[in-house]
Amino acid sequence: MAERVDGQGESGRAVLGRTLRFLREKEGKSLGQLADESGYDKSYLSRLESGERLSKVTVMEDLDGYYGAGDLLVSLWKVARIDAFKDKYKEYMRLEALARVVHVYTPNVPGLLQTEGFAREVLSGPQTTDQERDAVEEQVAARLGRQLLLRKNPAPSVRFVIDELAIRRPSADAATWEGQLMHLEAAAREPNIVLQVLPFSAGIHHLMGKGSLTLLWQKDGKSVAYVEGGSSGLLMDDPDDVLHHRLSYDRLRDLALSPSDSLTFIRDVLEEHRS
Repeated sequence: MAERVDGQGESGRAVLGRTLRFLREKEGKSLGQLADESGYDKSYLSRLESGERLSKVTVMEDLDGYYGAGDLLVSLWKVARIDAFKDKYKEYMRLEALARVVHVYTPNVPGLLQTEGFAREVLSGPQTTDQERDAVEEQVAARLGRQLLLRKNPAPSVRFVIDELAIRRPSADAATWEGQLMHLEAAAREPNIVLQVLPFSAGIHHLMGKGSLTLLWQKDGKSVAYVEGGSSGLLMDDPDDVLHHRLSYDRLRDLALSPSDSLTFIRDVLEEHRS
């Protein structure tokens, strides 16, 4: 198997697809048989094997179980999902997946805490072709894959400072928005997650209009800062730059509601939405 999954020179998605095909053929199964026994559409499975599509991680979990492959497919999927991001984001995605401490400020609902339905709505734009629809689904799968970070063992320490605007601006679908608010409420109660709302009453601040800020610390103590706004992102590892952005983050954190008051705030918005 080691020779079959050696993907030197290949994309992660190509290696994953080739491994899926190898496992199926090793079991002596046709695509039709696999579709019948796994419950997944034959054409969908074919596109996964050809590397045309990126699945959700749950599909790989199912197929790992089907083939008795341990976590082989999930491990390859974690590499393959990086293909769904533009080159300039790939190094950040790699560092985020390995981080032990994560601090995030965002004027929007953070990707690490988005539900599938909300992520799809955020990522969807005008879609006139099947390729555009497929691209959206791949981006959704990749975004949800980032959330594996929160389920690692040991779990990283993650702190979010979220602008009140993100909590006040609902999605177009009422059920999707209720699910998103419930997800934020649940996340705020996780032992490794601290969630704070930056209220309108905090006034203007120095990160307004500059997008989101993320600080990552690795196990060896190295840290980076990542600033993202619109369609651009900047990853910084210079100690002076990282320190500057850490002080910016600390200032916003001090302006935000306490974790307990933030949880109450989210619950109040949820009740307002329901009523």
